[in-house]
Amino acid sequence: MEKSVQITLIIVSAIVLLGLIGINLFSQIVPTGTVSASGQSQLKATPDIVGIYFNIQTYGNTSKEANDKNKEIADNLITELIKQGFDRDEIQTQNFNINPDYYWNNGKQEITGYKAIHSIKVEFPASMTEKIGVVIDVGVETGATISYINFELSLDNQNKYKSEALEQATEDARIKAEAMAKGLNKKLGAVYSVSSSSFDYYPWRIYDAVSSSNLMEAKTATTNIQPGEKDINAYVSVSFKLR
Repeated sequence: MEKSVQITLIIVSAIVLLGLIGINLFSQIVPTGTVSASGQSQLKATPDIVGIYFNIQTYGNTSKEANDKNKEIADNLITELIKQGFDRDEIQTQNFNINPDYYWNNGKQEITGYKAIHSIKVEFPASMTEKIGVVIDVGVETGATISYINFELSLDNQNKYKSEALEQATEDARIKAEAMAKGLNKKLGAVYSVSSSSFDYYPWRIYDAVSSSNLMEAKTATTNIQPGEKDINAYVSVSFKLR
């Protein structure tokens, strides 16, 4: 009986000791003399480019046959677009892969051939929406299919708006933290931690093959669309030491 009591006391003492150590470590990691605030911002941005995404899908008995068929369509597409005045750097490969095609026969997986998929993006300034119809015609005539069409921000503008949005969101967090510190009769000290929880930017879809069935109607509609302002949001979290 005495032995079991001793064992129980040892276990309880160990738990208490571990708890004290944990509290001490936690207080070192997250000081109590801090204040945390979240900040957010919202900017208006106008898309500066149009992105038209093509999908070229071909089949063959061998991977080479599937690849050769795919390459022929892609080369024709690029050649015709260049004839229409597009620069080569406006035509970009997004993805390319070749995979075997399977089917199940009596519980066994058998290869029936190979499938090559090539995703190509054509981009140009959003001020030239009249080019959308030209690109669609070239794609259809050369054997490609359109996946979707977007209004987008160029990489330079993405970086520009991201910088502005995060700066404003951080300033918003500082103002909130300053107000909380004042309510505690304290002042803000050095920044203890800061993190960005998100920067919301998504291309603005103006045509999607999944939800649109009539490509010619889509061509007319998208050609007449002018890009408008869209919202871009940023969120940050900042912790300050109090003094």
